Amino acid sequence: MDKLKMHSLDNVKEHIAQIGALFPNTLTETIQDGKVVQAIDFDLLRQELSDVLVEGPAERYQFIWPDKRKSILLANAPIAKTLRPCREESVDFDTTENLYIEGDNLDALKLLQETYLGKVKMIYIDPPYNTGNDFVYEDDFAQSTANYLTNSGQFDEEGGRLVTNLESNGRFHTDWLNMMYPRLKLAKDLLTVDGVIFISIDDSEVHNLRKICDDIFGADNFIANIVWQKKYSPQNDAKYFSDMHDHIICYAKKKISTAENIGWHRYLLPRTAEQNARYKNLDNDPRGLWKSSDLSVKTYSASYDYPITTPSGRVVNPPAGGCWRVSKEGFNKMVDENRIWFGPNEDGVPAIKRFLSEVQDGRVPTTWWKREDVGDNQSAAQEIGILFDGARPFDTPKPTSLIKMLLLLSTRNDDLVMDFFSGSATTADAVMQINNDDGENRKFILVQIPEEIPDKSVASKSGFSNICDVGKERIRRAGKKIKSEGGLLTQDLDIGFRVLKVDSTNMQDVYYSPAEYKQSNLLALVDNIKSERTAEDLLFQIMLDLGILLSSPIKETLIEGKKVYDVADGYLLACFDNEINDEVMTEIAKQRPYYAIFRDSSLADDSVAANFEQIFATHSPTTVRKVL
Repeated sequence: MDKLKMHSLDNVKEHIAQIGALFPNTLTETIQDGKVVQAIDFDLLRQELSDVLVEGPAERYQFIWPDKRKSILLANAPIAKTLRPCREESVDFDTTENLYIEGDNLDALKLLQETYLGKVKMIYIDPPYNTGNDFVYEDDFAQSTANYLTNSGQFDEEGGRLVTNLESNGRFHTDWLNMMYPRLKLAKDLLTVDGVIFISIDDSEVHNLRKICDDIFGADNFIANIVWQKKYSPQNDAKYFSDMHDHIICYAKKKISTAENIGWHRYLLPRTAEQNARYKNLDNDPRGLWKSSDLSVKTYSASYDYPITTPSGRVVNPPAGGCWRVSKEGFNKMVDENRIWFGPNEDGVPAIKRFLSEVQDGRVPTTWWKREDVGDNQSAAQEIGILFDGARPFDTPKPTSLIKMLLLLSTRNDDLVMDFFSGSATTADAVMQINNDDGENRKFILVQIPEEIPDKSVASKSGFSNICDVGKERIRRAGKKIKSEGGLLTQDLDIGFRVLKVDSTNMQDVYYSPAEYKQSNLLALVDNIKSERTAEDLLFQIMLDLGILLSSPIKETLIEGKKVYDVADGYLLACFDNEINDEVMTEIAKQRPYYAIFRDSSLADDSVAANFEQIFATHSPTTVRKVL
């Protein structure tokens, strides 16, 4: 039995638990009074709260590798970059709620931190498997933090960003871990409190992936290791075993706790036709289809051991050593309710009628996923081949049926799905397909680095220069295919996507975000925006800075001949044209936006600048006014 504590609350344990919830990677174990107890790794905690590298190794139970601290620093360090829209490569730019981001996913994840914090319901990624031939992202830990803030650790002088991680490399696992850790750390922050992440991986790094996910998400939030049968035919030339599977590691942002009832909720999978076929209605019961279930159990109870007389007069006893699963009173009640089946001649061993209408509306997923249910490598290759007229411009796609299974388990309605190693854009294809299947409106954000395609490859011969070109074209073709096959039923289906590209900031070397500008800055600076940047470039950087969804509807209107951007139905009004006068300013103020943004060089003269605050104070005092 439990003993009374007979002492006050242990605040140390409570504080450890609270810090551990915020920073799971700082939880460790140490010896205290001869016992192993949970503790906080203060060195790691200091690193989490510092923007410089913190030294201080100590001997303890932990998962450590060279440069782990620097990978934490890399995740936390800011960058001076933005996302620039590309209308010409987009589909339905003005109406779509989907995003395709071209650039390094570490950059993209950082840029999305404020706007999409806690908004992504499901993340699926299929990162490089670190087989010795695949590419990994090269993050330069040798440079100083100051250089990192300038260079952002992105491209070398030749623009190279990817390196082959050969097994002969002495940092074979280290480089892969340092690539994955900061990206997963940033990804966690984007998940909703009831969000979930699925990560495809093979045997090479599955053990290390589990450890870094334990570090980032907390071991208690591990859900499952799904084993996917990726091949049909074994390789007879395999040196040891023919590799037939991959893993899909699943972690929740937070498991549901009994106390709070907040956390990831797993949906049921649809029942199969085979499962439903087991239900008949042999006695025309008005309650519908049913199947018989054994009335007996092996666990013996004397009170449940009694003879049953069938309607034909036959006496039936439980099997030797067993008994019935209900009491005699319970059995008689079930007979009265016509829930017992005695066979067509009413002389058989009694069985319970289980009605299809009363069973769980779906099936619980298992951790073994067969190729017949979710596809395999071959079906994935065939699928992309059909989209590209027989060509296969991507070597290792995943089948859409595999991603659709994950979507069924994790998403509904308007949930946001993210894939930041998007490759051939299977995730986008799967989202559009499943929305077409169930009529929901899931949205996607895909991120892919524009890795160059080798010469003489199928993709190169098909006219593609990098993987992003393949991914974007796949989404276009997949969307058209779904629409053409669905007819009128797909008229409201969102098959578009906004293309945004990671680039350097729109601002000159002296940079302030809109939130940092005050009226006193208005005339203090010369033009601080790069000459080649467009008004729409500025608009999207402002949306990032202000935390406005990048998929928000954007309308262009004219006020006194000046172009005004209306974002999210009047939430933000922005005008970057020159020679803005009092009349333009007044008309914008009268629309009472939440934010109003202008360029500091746009105001027609000192008089307009002087009247700026007064105009808004008169017509829309609650509007937040900013200048670039």
